[in-house]
Amino acid sequence: MMRAESKETNGCYRWEILDATSLKLAALILMVFDHVHQMYAWAGAPMWLTALGRPVFPMFLFIASESFHYTGCRKKYLQRLFLASLGMTVFTFALQFAFPNPDIVLMNNAFSTFFVSALYMQFWDWFADGVRHRDRKLIVRAVLCCFIPVLCALPMFLLGGLTSKVVLPLQFVRFLAMFALLLPNILTVEGGCAFVLLGVLFYIFREKRGIQILFLLLLSAVSYRVDGGVQWMMCFAAIPILLYNGERGRGMKSFFYIFYPLHIGLLYLSAVLVR
Repeated sequence: MMRAESKETNGCYRWEILDATSLKLAALILMVFDHVHQMYAWAGAPMWLTALGRPVFPMFLFIASESFHYTGCRKKYLQRLFLASLGMTVFTFALQFAFPNPDIVLMNNAFSTFFVSALYMQFWDWFADGVRHRDRKLIVRAVLCCFIPVLCALPMFLLGGLTSKVVLPLQFVRFLAMFALLLPNILTVEGGCAFVLLGVLFYIFREKRGIQILFLLLLSAVSYRVDGGVQWMMCFAAIPILLYNGERGRGMKSFFYIFYPLHIGLLYLSAVLVR
């Protein structure tokens, strides 16, 4: 009887106190700690700063899976992430070109990961609809589209092959790398294909919170087994995810799109100035 009464009238458990905006703000604060370590590791920034940031990516991927489900226009959602990914690539390369710092390599582009994850979420929906309606064309379409983010990695392979055979000026190599990274792909996105997969699994099992947490814990265990570093601490993202109540909150969409590149740029410039 007590369990039955532990739910609120809106269907949420009493411990589910975080809406989507609150969850993103919590991830944003942890992300700043992580990037402070990234920019100042050369100066001895403590490892606990980046350890605090390990839950950030799973938290944002979780919210991205929710956002993709609830967005009113998936085409505009994907376009927004794609343009943000392009802008972030150009921004980070331009910043490093204008203010070089050999101690820091900027490869930050979470937008690319969210974009590729969202693509696979769409492909999954096409596949599921095809199976549900026994539409073979839709199933084939979904399967074939899954190869698009893989094929987009070809420019990076070509660049790698070219630089291994010919000695090119560093700035020219950076320009070619920027051009290749303008196409978000499953192999070079921040966090790698493992985080893309995690985002898609969050989406597929969005109504099964326990299964979502299980996949997060499994990935954390694999990470600990493979590298033994601090990445396994992303498992602590399970706590805020369990506190999520399914509500949107204030939104603040533009704020998050602006804050991400802005704080990275400011932290990078501050590290350049004090070096």
